[in-house]
Amino acid sequence: MTELIYPISYLVSLSGLIGWFYVQDNKRRSRQMSKLFLGGFFAYLISLGMAQGELPYKLFVLFRDLVVLGVVSQFFSFFRKNKILFFGLLFGLYGMIGVKGLGILQATFPENTDALNTEDTDPAIGENTSTKVATNLDEAGEFLVEINEGHTIADIQSTLDRFGITHQRAFHPAKAAFTDLDDFYVLNIPKNQLGNLATIEKQLYKTIMVDWVEENEVIKIAPIESTKLPKPIEQKYGINDPGLEQMWGFEAMGIDQLYKSIKESKIQPQRKATIAILDTGVDAKHEDLAGNYKSIRTKYDKDTQGHGTHCAGIAGAVSNNATGVASFSQNNDFVQITSIPVLNNFGMGTQKSIIDGIIEAADNNVDVISMSLGGRSNPTKQKAYEQAIKYANDAGAIVIVAAGNSNDNAKNYAPANVKGVIAVSAVDQQLKRASFSNYVNELGMGVAAPGVDIYSTFPKNEYKTFNGTSMATPYVSGFVGVMKSINPALTTAEVYKILQSSGIGTNTTSETGRLIQPGDAVKLVPVNLN
Repeated sequence: MTELIYPISYLVSLSGLIGWFYVQDNKRRSRQMSKLFLGGFFAYLISLGMAQGELPYKLFVLFRDLVVLGVVSQFFSFFRKNKILFFGLLFGLYGMIGVKGLGILQATFPENTDALNTEDTDPAIGENTSTKVATNLDEAGEFLVEINEGHTIADIQSTLDRFGITHQRAFHPAKAAFTDLDDFYVLNIPKNQLGNLATIEKQLYKTIMVDWVEENEVIKIAPIESTKLPKPIEQKYGINDPGLEQMWGFEAMGIDQLYKSIKESKIQPQRKATIAILDTGVDAKHEDLAGNYKSIRTKYDKDTQGHGTHCAGIAGAVSNNATGVASFSQNNDFVQITSIPVLNNFGMGTQKSIIDGIIEAADNNVDVISMSLGGRSNPTKQKAYEQAIKYANDAGAIVIVAAGNSNDNAKNYAPANVKGVIAVSAVDQQLKRASFSNYVNELGMGVAAPGVDIYSTFPKNEYKTFNGTSMATPYVSGFVGVMKSINPALTTAEVYKILQSSGIGTNTTSETGRLIQPGDAVKLVPVNLN
């Protein structure tokens, strides 16, 4: 309704103000025109307040509209003595409004919300972001909709046909009885209707059969490759991986104390925990990953882009094999890694593809889901994500996600802002928040890990150094995998409490959260005797 009330009330205000200036010498008509103006302007302010859009945008619209009111009314006041010229100009004005101006006003609300949105090419490891809310949507399916219980997609077919929309079921969880994810459909909007997304959303809700509509956002990664290796560190870990000299993060996290605690306390895994890398894939044949890799599907065991392989090495590279880098277990008995690609060879994916990956990981009984990805998103539009995370949590998985690389508030980035995940910020060698890292102080569960100049595996038996919260995330995922191997019954809340209480402050703790300290944390993991 706003898209109608707003332009009509504004045009009434404009007409009343012009008329007020024209008849200002006639008190009776002047009062009539003033009432017309004030009534229209009051309705205009109400419509502006009720319209969709953030406050800064509304203030911009108000300023724009007031300037137009003032300039146009003053312009016409100069010609009020010349009736022919006055009404000629007035006729021209309303002709222009009919041709173009009305369309501009109608596009202000609610369609303006799309105009506010700009592509965010910077997810968890991106370079530059917009300060506006991004809704770069999947061209093959712009909306995710949830159908109310007791109804089917056929019940809204007439509405879909009206806009030429095609559909398919979005998600296929194995345990459909425990979630509403199987009630979601992905809608493909024709190109000629993309300007009407807000209208389509409203019409879907009006059917009553639709419980929820959210945008199927596109995610794109852009790795920040470092051109230098970090300064070599002292070898004191009792293992022979040559890349340890470049792994300053082990020093910051006190991994020597982790190895010591496991050895002295004779900590044994109850089973090997599986860490699923939801990314671009993993090079399963890599010399430093193959020994710790478990395949779910052979088509997942490759990585053209490289990002997933880099994350996999951080989380679970084979230790003490005189090759490459190392991970959190000296003897490799605690964790194994697997791959579920949710991004394509160009590092791009969608909200739907990521949720599909979460569901598949949960259905394969993984212990940790590691997602070094994300994008700017509306925190009030995350129902599908929330249900997917809950589905994974209920299946026993801990979900670890990147806070994002936009030097911004992580609460505006999904899936970092989704309830039930542990979000990871990145720190540098000085234990300060990395210049690119989002801050996590407004999230429910946020921790920090090294994320600058991180040396790890890369496809075809290569090794490279990257920066990003994408690199910090698998550090946390790798250690949480160790925790879950010791006690498979650990919940997300329990894991976060241990990481939080054992972690140390950084030089910017209020922004980063506490830096994980696996050596102290492993001592707090309760042993499950069942």
